Amino acid sequence: MPRSEEPSILQRLRDMGGDQLNRAVEDLLASPRFTDFLGSAVQQAMATKGKVDRNMQTILSLLSLPSKADYKKLSSKVEALQGSLVNLNIKLDRLLAQQQKAAAPRKPPTPRAPKAPAAAE
Repeated sequence: MPRSEEPSILQRLRDMGGDQLNRAVEDLLASPRFTDFLGSAVQQAMATKGKVDRNMQTILSLLSLPSKADYKKLSSKVEALQGSLVNLNIKLDRLLAQQQKAAAPRKPPTPRAPKAPAAAE
C-alpha cells in the first residue's frame, strides 16, 4: 500500500471515537515506561529551552539590544517613578490649596446702616 493511502495517526485517533480514545490514553498513562519517557522528554525540552534563552540573552547582549529581563527591570523602575510623581502631585495640590486659602483676601464686614428712630405717634 502506498504511503499516501495509509491513514495518519491523527486520522486513526479521530476514527477511534471518544470511548476507545479514552481507553487508549488511560492505557498509555498507566504504563510506567511511557510516563518515564514522557517525563524525560519534558525535562529535555525544558533544558533545551533554558539553553536557547541563555544563548538569546548572550546574542542580544553582544548586539547591545535589551533583553526581556532588561525590559522588566526598566518597567518596574518606570512604575516606581509614576508612583512618586502621583505622590508629589498630591502634595503639591495640597500646598497650593493652603496658599490660596491663606492668600485669599478677607472681606471686611459690611457696615450696617444705622436704624432710624421709630416715629412716635
